[in-house]
Amino acid sequence: MSRLGLADPVREARLLARIIETISAGLDLDEIMQGIASLITETTDTDVCFVHLLDDDGQRLVLRGATPPFQRLAGQVELKIGEGVSGWVAAHGKPAVIVTDKLADDRYKYIPALRGEEFISMASVPILSKPRHLVGVLNVHTRRRREFTAADVELLRSVAGLMAGAIENARLHQRLAEREEAMERFAERIVLAQEAERRRLAGEIHDGISQRVVSLSFHLSAAADAVTTAPDVAAREITEAQLLAGAALDEARFAIAGLHPPVLDDLGLAASLESLARSFPQLEVKADAQPGRLPAHVETAVYRIAQEALQNVAKHAQARSASVRLLRRGDTITLEVEDDGKGFIPAELAGRAGRGGYGLEGMRERAELLGGTLELQSGLGHGTLLRLRFPASALSA
Repeated sequence: MSRLGLADPVREARLLARIIETISAGLDLDEIMQGIASLITETTDTDVCFVHLLDDDGQRLVLRGATPPFQRLAGQVELKIGEGVSGWVAAHGKPAVIVTDKLADDRYKYIPALRGEEFISMASVPILSKPRHLVGVLNVHTRRRREFTAADVELLRSVAGLMAGAIENARLHQRLAEREEAMERFAERIVLAQEAERRRLAGEIHDGISQRVVSLSFHLSAAADAVTTAPDVAAREITEAQLLAGAALDEARFAIAGLHPPVLDDLGLAASLESLARSFPQLEVKADAQPGRLPAHVETAVYRIAQEALQNVAKHAQARSASVRLLRRGDTITLEVEDDGKGFIPAELAGRAGRGGYGLEGMRERAELLGGTLELQSGLGHGTLLRLRFPASALSA
């Protein structure tokens, strides 16, 4: 039996300094975990180190860092909270030390891929950020029997404390990078959509409004020519001109509403959703929207998601009715668009995501920019439910 030797002040200082250096070198979480695991075993004369991190749901520990040859298992080994020694440490927020005979310890769980039979002693400490928020679990193992003193465990806890800050910073950086990437994708799609919208609007003006204006001009010219010699003819031409002017005005209003619904500015999101529901005569659409103003960009994003969802229902669902619901519970705002159509298998739609302008991918990107999520539930013969959720507290960000 030999001592672990972690409590040597010189080695402690060297280990902590090198860990700080590793943390400062970058923000890639996997690289940080691998680097720290190697430093710990190298400096402490232990044989292997495992770093398990809590997943986003807070329900499982996932192996994210390990010394060779176990680094290839990163992301593949998972433990429930309370499962195994690491799960026990996570659940209780306290260190655990096993000097020998792990199989006799009720907390131990054998994982073949980690070859626990090769290691005799182990120490496990929680990775906690302030104020005692669980981030993960740090384990060290030795092939020979070792005694882990209170000072040894305290040093490992200090290492874990440094790791906690690095992990949270790396995760924050990753989330910011993902959001920035989503915004870049969205900006690209906005440009493409704007060009498509310009082409559509140009076509509508050329084929609709401009043609009616040309016809209007002809009728007014004919009326002008006949106003003194044939008043009845002039009256008919003026009547036709009035009809054409009205049709042109309606088409202009429709085009403007397609670009930005005026009711959104005038009356807010709730009234706009009710107006949107009435714009699908082929469907019986019921709107139930709680009143209340949101920031303009938020109202536009929510409105466009509802608009795209209802357009999909009208085009593809073969539905008789649909509903639009907007509600707020606590800090969460939810938009639901549901129909009684033929439904589909969502997995089959995944391969087609991103096609056709503002489709499902565009709606998801709008949801991400709101800091929210977009869910799609459907099944053959069971209709479809689209649900947008986003936090109200993030609207000012």
